[in-house]
Amino acid sequence: MATRSALINVMVRAAEKAARGLVRDFGEVEHLQVSRKGPADFVSAADMKAEKLLREELQKARPDFGFLMEETGASKGRDPSTRWIVDPLDGTTNFLHGLPHWAISIAVEKNDEIVAGVVYEPVHDQMFWAEKGQGAFLNHQRLRVSERRQLGDAVIATGMPFKGRGDHAGFLVEAEAIMKEVAGIRRFGAASLDLAFVAAGRFDGFWERGLSPWDVAAGQLLVTEAGGFVGEIGGGRNPVFGGSVLAANAHLHLPIAKILRSVAEKKAGPAPSTAGA
Repeated sequence: MATRSALINVMVRAAEKAARGLVRDFGEVEHLQVSRKGPADFVSAADMKAEKLLREELQKARPDFGFLMEETGASKGRDPSTRWIVDPLDGTTNFLHGLPHWAISIAVEKNDEIVAGVVYEPVHDQMFWAEKGQGAFLNHQRLRVSERRQLGDAVIATGMPFKGRGDHAGFLVEAEAIMKEVAGIRRFGAASLDLAFVAAGRFDGFWERGLSPWDVAAGQLLVTEAGGFVGEIGGGRNPVFGGSVLAANAHLHLPIAKILRSVAEKKAGPAPSTAGA
């Protein structure tokens, strides 16, 4: 049985406590007070309540840590090297439509590196957790990314832009290029869980643009600790803060990256001529 560190136990307890209120509200989703935060981007009373509770629980356990939270932003702690990165409800639109696919995501960033992460899916009691150098786990079961080697056998997850956000036309070109090569594409609507599912071998890969640090921080550690590769879509190595993510097993990461790079090159067009320069 996997042994959780004191830090992971703090994160697990906070996630479980916040989840109890979210599950109650999920059962009464039609009664939630909801305000618009932007086009098709909702923030619920449940979301705000969960963030407040998580902040209180995490601060009580580690009072020196700072915070980077989806709703309330960044705040410094007495220890400038360490902070929590928290999404209290990833998959808000799913939650508000009664779809049982949403999660709480908590990560610890120390000296600009993610060193611990928890993604908790409360409806089915799936606690994904990882600590740098210690592996990734689902509850007490060790996780490994899939071993599929051929794109034609692979199921790849993605996130697509929605009303008022993102490059819709560009995404459709990427999706068409990927779907020609793979067994299937899935869009479930919660990036933290997409990454957790890559770590668990349920998905063979995942790509998405327009993400925020709290969407990615915990999930990308799950993937790397499960033996996978995570980077930015364009090849950068900072998926947490780079705004895009490509995660896959060792066999498929490069082939997917090549497809996405080819799409980007076609979109950019030929390089300007230097003849006569």
